[in-house]
Amino acid sequence: MELPLLAGAGAVVVLLLVVVALRRRSSDATASKRAHDAAQERDPPVEIGETYEFGITEFTDHHSGDRVAVGKVEGFVLFTDDVPESCSVGDPIRATVTSFNRGHTSADATYEGRA
Repeated sequence: MELPLLAGAGAVVVLLLVVVALRRRSSDATASKRAHDAAQERDPPVEIGETYEFGITEFTDHHSGDRVAVGKVEGFVLFTDDVPESCSVGDPIRATVTSFNRGHTSADATYEGRA
C-alpha cells in the first residue's frame, strides 16, 4: 500500500515543478513583451551615423545570417557586425549606428573598435 502512495506523491511533486516552470517562462515572456512595447513608445536614444560605446551582452545570429554582437545603449538594443573574434561578452566596444529596424525598437551598427 505504501508504494502507490509514494508514486502518487511523486506525481504531485512533478506536476508542481512543471507548473512553476511554466509560470516562470510566462513571466519572462510577459516582461519581454512589456519592454518591447515600451521601446515602441519612445524615441530611440541613438542616431544613425553616430558612434556609441557599450558592452557586449551576447553574440547571436542576426537576420542577415551573420554572427553579431548584441549590446545596449540606454536599454536600446544594438546589433553590431564586423566584431572581431577576439572580442568577448563583457568587452566594451565602439560602434556606429547604420540603420533602425522597422519599429525603431533596435538598430544595426558597425564595429569601430574597442572602447
